[in-house]
Amino acid sequence: MTAAWVGMCCSKPPCLAVSLREATLTHGNIMRTKAFTVHIGTEKLAMETDYFGISTGRVTDKLADTGLTTTASKAVEAPLIEQYPLIIECRLQQVVEVGLHTQFIGEIIDVKADKAILGEKDLPDVDLLKPLVFSPVTRKYHGLGKTVGRAFQIGKKFKTKEE
Repeated sequence: MTAAWVGMCCSKPPCLAVSLREATLTHGNIMRTKAFTVHIGTEKLAMETDYFGISTGRVTDKLADTGLTTTASKAVEAPLIEQYPLIIECRLQQVVEVGLHTQFIGEIIDVKADKAILGEKDLPDVDLLKPLVFSPVTRKYHGLGKTVGRAFQIGKKFKTKEE
């Protein structure tokens, strides 16, 4: 399944928040296993990523339909889709009901990254990953644009005193 509402929510311990509707099969799987994996959609896997979001595993075998394959995670009770170059494995820490969605907060237990997307210091590089960015307003997927500047550096021009 594809989740549009995903993001980092804590740095120590490192945690992700994922928001899903209760009607999804994935919602029930997370509640049952107390774990989940997040596969970062890429430009190359845009059609498959979209298909996972518009189809339900209750009706069809989405993996068979797309030709993608899985292996079992050794860190958590959740699958790893082998073709995705960046996968984040999480253990469920907290469940928060937010309107129509349930927000699952998971501690990051492990990260799987293909060598092809690793940049400086062997860390994932978004320029190499080419992640999808979803716009809920236009209902379109976008790629990332050019680098604008270094985080925690480009704003220093405005600092006049130590904080």
